[in-house]
Amino acid sequence: MNKISDKTLNDLELHKVLSQVAEYCTTAPGKAKALKVAPYRTEDTILTALRQTHEYLASYDNNNKIPNHYFDPIDEELKMLKIENSVLEVESFRKIGNLSVTVNEHLKFFGKFEEYYPNLANACKHMELTTLFADEVGRVIDRFGDIKDDASDALYHIRKAIGLVRGKINQSFGSALSTYASSGFLDDIRESVIDNRRVLAVKSMYRKKVKGSIMGHSKTGSIVYMEPEATQQYNRELNNLEYEEKEEIQRILKELTDIIRPFSPLLHDYQSFLSLMDLVAAKAKYAHEINAVLPEITKEKRLFFRDAYHPLLLVTNKKDNKPTYPQSVTLETDNRIIVISGPNAGGKSITLKTVGLLQLMLQCGILIPVHERSSTCLFDRILTDIGDNQSIENHLSTYSYRLKNMNYFLKKCNDRTLFLIDEFGTGSDPELGGALAETFLEVFYEREAFGIITTHYANLKILANELPHAMNANMMFDRSTLEPVFQLVLGEAGSSFTFEVAQKNGIPYSLINRAKKKIERGKVRFDATIAKLQKERSKVAKTSSSLKEEEIKTREETKRLEQLNSKLKIKLERYQEMFDHNQRMIYLGNKINEIAEKYFINKKKRPLISEFLKIVETENSKRKQASAAKKRAERQEREKVAKELEAKVAVIRKKKKEEKKKDSVIEKPKPSPLLKVGDRVRLEDGKAVGSIDAIEKNKAIVNYGMFTTSVALEKLELVQAAKRK
Repeated sequence: MNKISDKTLNDLELHKVLSQVAEYCTTAPGKAKALKVAPYRTEDTILTALRQTHEYLASYDNNNKIPNHYFDPIDEELKMLKIENSVLEVESFRKIGNLSVTVNEHLKFFGKFEEYYPNLANACKHMELTTLFADEVGRVIDRFGDIKDDASDALYHIRKAIGLVRGKINQSFGSALSTYASSGFLDDIRESVIDNRRVLAVKSMYRKKVKGSIMGHSKTGSIVYMEPEATQQYNRELNNLEYEEKEEIQRILKELTDIIRPFSPLLHDYQSFLSLMDLVAAKAKYAHEINAVLPEITKEKRLFFRDAYHPLLLVTNKKDNKPTYPQSVTLETDNRIIVISGPNAGGKSITLKTVGLLQLMLQCGILIPVHERSSTCLFDRILTDIGDNQSIENHLSTYSYRLKNMNYFLKKCNDRTLFLIDEFGTGSDPELGGALAETFLEVFYEREAFGIITTHYANLKILANELPHAMNANMMFDRSTLEPVFQLVLGEAGSSFTFEVAQKNGIPYSLINRAKKKIERGKVRFDATIAKLQKERSKVAKTSSSLKEEEIKTREETKRLEQLNSKLKIKLERYQEMFDHNQRMIYLGNKINEIAEKYFINKKKRPLISEFLKIVETENSKRKQASAAKKRAERQEREKVAKELEAKVAVIRKKKKEEKKKDSVIEKPKPSPLLKVGDRVRLEDGKAVGSIDAIEKNKAIVNYGMFTTSVALEKLELVQAAKRK
């Protein structure tokens, strides 16, 4: 894959995107790495970088949170380790220890969750997990950054001696303070501190009566600051011990430096890995901010960006609470060049830059703000010609510069190239420049390059319409308000709306009319026709949108009514079941009451038991019938499903064998039940049970207790026949 030129990177403003990504980095090496990001040269490195960012972004939505990667840079420490006999400072060891701990956390994490983060895990597989740095640094330096007392036996004894001497200093000073205070030789403040030493505040008149050395005096000279003689002796001893402590600490640090020095390359790898993690995390945070995704990267030559946003415009508009309009663009083998036309300030250049910048970001391993179903291939080159590129140093005019650029395009353009040209053909005589631009376009087309150009030239619009694998497109424009709609429409050329925009900006109509007369009538009519077609298309789009909305509302209302009807039907059936149950309970209650009354009168148990058994047997019989009916219904449902499956299998077999359709066997209708007045019945697909009050002309009047209804006899199912007298 060829290197994409710096001109393309500048034209598409990649450096601004990288600056926004760098803002999300938390370390200086990470920021430096972000600002140096450039398109990768191989497909494997591009895909790896994209997948790493995608995996880090996915970690925001699960419980397996990636550990914090912050670290203090150790560049100076790595330089020092290359110098023989050099000694690192305590702070340097603290940074190395923390760096090691952070890397070990990542190594353990990715070892555990390699299945979730395969590409991130692969980035640290070459490094070994070792606790050497943390252990050695922890043995010598505590968590506050101080050398531990037990870092060596010598240091332990020295510090123990220092503690004893300091105790003697405090004791001797306290004794002198008490003695001279009681003698009245000291000022009211009694003591002070000079050069980190406690001194007595002696009145000037008594300075000769105090044994010790003068360390200073007050501004007025009324107080002399003196160190007692005994304390002075102990301080000299303390100075010697502190010097020995410093020498021992230096020896310990040198020893620790020599232990770590051979592992300098590993520490370099550690810092490089965490810098990479900082960059990947920044890309993921940036992707989260702009709702970016990883589109499908295809081997097929195709670019399909659906609902694509320009990232810089998106971020700016988001801060200002302004809307950003997405565009959908498709480039493929059968439609590899798009010629965009339309009025100025309509969004042509932004659409062009959006496609170029998004493709460039992908090839830099940065996710892009498009619909998740977007897809694209990778290009060897992205060639751009955007903006006014006058070169004062080389004495080149705009057109000369553009011709030089076109010459470069002609040398490099092939079927693995994406070219983006803004205002194609401008800068020279419209007819001559347009003819040359048309020739360039034909060459790009013949080389099967993919590209997008913007233009106002009619000949380029006509050429795009004539070439089989090229297409016109336009940025929609509201003719009534003369405001851009910022929507790309594929399939038709756009009008420049030159005279309409001039009129809106206050140019007198008489001047506009004179201008119209100066150009060919056919060109005016052609431009007017395009504008009219755009207007009609806009109307049709609005009508279609309105009809779709109405259709959706109608469907939702129908669905709501069906649900309401279903709920009412279920509620009605439940009420009927409740009523039937209550009626049965009343009937049983009355029966039991009658039996109880008879027993109360005659006190005979046998008739009582006999009546109770009759009631129980009757109820059990009904339960058996209900259970049988339920089983029958379930069996019928199973048979129905089996028949449906058999029917489907039969259809498949018929299709496979390509046999002629056989006449389906018409099943004989089931005989209608012989129903009579008084029978308890229910609908074939219902649960509520009622009794027949009357039968008239193949219809029965069924009484459900709360209401009656007329039902065809063939739709009724016998539940319990009425007792015949």
